Amino acid sequence: MKSATLTIVVLFLAGEVSLAFGQGKPYWQAEWEKTVEAAKKEGQVTVYTSPVPLPAMDYFARAYPEIKVIKVGGRGGSQLQRVIAERRAGKYVADVFTAGITETVPLYNAKMLSPLKPLLLLPEVTDESKWWEKRHRYGDPEGRYVFVYLGVPQPGSIYCNTNLVNPKEIKSLWDLLHPKWKGKILVRDPRVQGPGGGTLRFFYHHPQVGPEYLRRLFGEMDVTLTRDFRQGTDWLARGKFALCLGCGDVNQARAQGLPVDKLGILKEGAGLVAQGGTLAFMDKAPHPNAGRLFINWLLSREGQTAVQQGNALQKSGVPDSLRTDIPKDDIPADERRVEGVTYFDMEKPEWLDMRPIYKIADEALEEAKKKQKEK
Repeated sequence: MKSATLTIVVLFLAGEVSLAFGQGKPYWQAEWEKTVEAAKKEGQVTVYTSPVPLPAMDYFARAYPEIKVIKVGGRGGSQLQRVIAERRAGKYVADVFTAGITETVPLYNAKMLSPLKPLLLLPEVTDESKWWEKRHRYGDPEGRYVFVYLGVPQPGSIYCNTNLVNPKEIKSLWDLLHPKWKGKILVRDPRVQGPGGGTLRFFYHHPQVGPEYLRRLFGEMDVTLTRDFRQGTDWLARGKFALCLGCGDVNQARAQGLPVDKLGILKEGAGLVAQGGTLAFMDKAPHPNAGRLFINWLLSREGQTAVQQGNALQKSGVPDSLRTDIPKDDIPADERRVEGVTYFDMEKPEWLDMRPIYKIADEALEEAKKKQKEK
């Protein structure tokens, strides 16, 4: 009898939680409707973003025309510095921040973020079975602040000039250390925050590659460093270099008929990087309800489809969303996650510290300079 009574009480309480104060609606729906109305009254959402989700924001504006979307776009590193400078000046402008993991986590470390996880309302967003490996990914140690919504396979972000390199002859990362490539490799400067960090973390943490590989790459191969994201691709296309680690806009260059291409998955497998696809909610956001609305929309089926389709239309590289219930037709076959491949999750919080990598690069480059002077 006691067991039956307890069951009735539990069922009653469950019903109370799921219904919104006698309105006959699930709690999430009542809360969602309240959020939408409050967001419309705020009338604006300000999103600081790297290039990846920019095209999708026009879709959001069409879905919610009452809300003005302020898009503050730019490379992730510059966006991070902008937010930090504004906060130091006592200005609270951004509601939402979406960029690469190495730009978003510093905001968490600086305690500039509010927890994002409690903001998730829509069942299609909170249902983890709709996501890769049936779970949500977070880039912060607490698993509450920095949501990772893209998972782009990255064998090492290695690109080649097809007139100078036969991609089939490079089967392993260690093949890049062959003497014939000495002086012919361009590398995005690892000491500058921004794209390319995932590549170096992949090398550093991979059990078959590791720190020694980085020492030899920077110390023996006479690599040239660049801090210009697009200039590297231009140099690669013109044949100034045969290989490039961390170049940008290569897909666009290839579409224009330039002799550049991406090396496929090599013997060591591939990393899985966010590539601009992390999402955070700023603390003291000026438009908290509009920010919550945007976050739920961006992570919804509609929002993630818009991220992929918007980038496809702009031919700016199509990132693979971690949602698995959306079409993947726009993603090139060689840039799509596939079953049977071992992916290393490069956005693990414990793998984000770049300082050991910077140290290795600095020491190896300095040693290489000394040897040049001695000759």
